[in-house]
Amino acid sequence: MLDDLKMIHERDSQDALGVAEKQYKQLLHDYQMKLPAFGKISNVILAGMGGSALPAVFLRSWPGTLVPFEIVRDYNLPSYVGPQTLFISSSYSGNTEETLAAVAEAEVKKAMVVVIAAGGKLAAIAREKQYPLFNIPDGIQPRMSSFFFLAAFLQLLEPLGLVEKGKLAELRRAGEWLSQQLADWRADIPTAKNPAKRLALDLVGKSVVVYSGPRLFPAANKWKICFNENAKNIAWVNQYPEFNHNEFIGWSAQPLDKPYAVIEIRSSLENERVQKRFIVSQRLLSGKRPEPLVVEPLGETLLEQLLWTANLGDFTSLYLALLNGLNPTPVDLVEKLKKLLV
Repeated sequence: MLDDLKMIHERDSQDALGVAEKQYKQLLHDYQMKLPAFGKISNVILAGMGGSALPAVFLRSWPGTLVPFEIVRDYNLPSYVGPQTLFISSSYSGNTEETLAAVAEAEVKKAMVVVIAAGGKLAAIAREKQYPLFNIPDGIQPRMSSFFFLAAFLQLLEPLGLVEKGKLAELRRAGEWLSQQLADWRADIPTAKNPAKRLALDLVGKSVVVYSGPRLFPAANKWKICFNENAKNIAWVNQYPEFNHNEFIGWSAQPLDKPYAVIEIRSSLENERVQKRFIVSQRLLSGKRPEPLVVEPLGETLLEQLLWTANLGDFTSLYLALLNGLNPTPVDLVEKLKKLLV
């Protein structure tokens, strides 16, 4: 079925697979931003939801920040936010109500405000109040714009000395490397030779649970988001070692019938104790849960493995959408929710 290119073009009428294939170019996007002279920055807060917060999760794993960094997925900010806080307001649409509420509170607390958006009210606020605006190219879904945001974050944080020097150059090199890794996942590659298509076939009709270690968690989290929004297929995510302290026991008994598919992203770059936990947990849970579908990321660096894994998840979720008989791009229920909340 997934080798029927006519079917693929009909169901993927907005070419989500084409967007996924070109995502690496987002990492190379130059915003040509001239930043103002900020005062002392003691901490960084990023406010965002869904796909607009997702890239910030990458920052925690790679490259990491040199000052405390927190992601806020809420209407309200932590009490410590103040004049020495760099506040990043992140919303693809620019109309996310939680993020708009957070930026209003950041203004009251006199934080240093930066906006990353494709348009909407947030971009209008930035222009009116002359906040630095990283204007994301529009026309795609927020979950498919993650690498635009990641490039913007690095072009903001490195010049301010908030991440190690050279990380932006590393990001661009990794983008070029990623461009060479996508050929095996394209729609014209038959299922027998296409790991993303084969993985999607293993997931049909099942609820998906994705596990990783802490270092690859940003990619695992992207898989969860894309299974839910691309394939309209319920999915959850968790990470080791936290898994072993509660969820591990949940697999041991009820319910007896477990209509799940378990994906484990096992990176050689995780802490060696985390790597051992995958193996021992699998042994102890044998026969109590579905046998894990193991993904071993390619790439010599943490960044390469994160990007490779994230893109594999995108393609897999898109093929699962097609198997589910759906167009992967629209999220109609989200739009209905927004209208009812007005």
